[in-house]
Amino acid sequence: MPVHAVTVIARRGGMAVLTPKTIIEQLKQCGITHVVWLPDSESKFMYDALQAEKDLGFIPVCREGEAFAVASGLWMGGKTPVVLIQNTGLFESGDVLRGTALGLELPLLMMIGYRGYMEMKAGKQPFDTAAVYTEPILNAWGIPFHHIETDADTPKIAAAFKQAQEISRPVAALICVEYNG
Repeated sequence: MPVHAVTVIARRGGMAVLTPKTIIEQLKQCGITHVVWLPDSESKFMYDALQAEKDLGFIPVCREGEAFAVASGLWMGGKTPVVLIQNTGLFESGDVLRGTALGLELPLLMMIGYRGYMEMKAGKQPFDTAAVYTEPILNAWGIPFHHIETDADTPKIAAAFKQAQEISRPVAALICVEYNG
């Protein structure tokens, strides 16, 4: 499906959903070769889909900071990686992000789970305050970002990827909801 095509929003129980299949299709269209990721409790459906995916290399890491070092090595080796982490992992990996992806001017697509976003968007105090700090930290590092809330938003992944290539810096696709199976 072309990036500019209209995507129908899948709904379950009246709620818009974000499915791993749609995300993976976008990654493939961008030419992503490897997914570097620290799986977490909120992303089981994406983990299962990536495990079954034969066209993308899947590299799990032990700490989020390792994801940026591994992605940088893949990029220097001629591959096109994406880093998938949670917002709390973004905070943990700040020094490696600064020293590798930002320092090397790596045109890296980052997909960051935005834990607490939907509560904040609804005007509630998020259970986990990570949401409060996510965008200010990305802004402080000069990292542009795009919000992904439903399957209809997934073309923003290609836009973020293209932007990273154009500015030769990391760009984030903020995954604002949990993946659905």
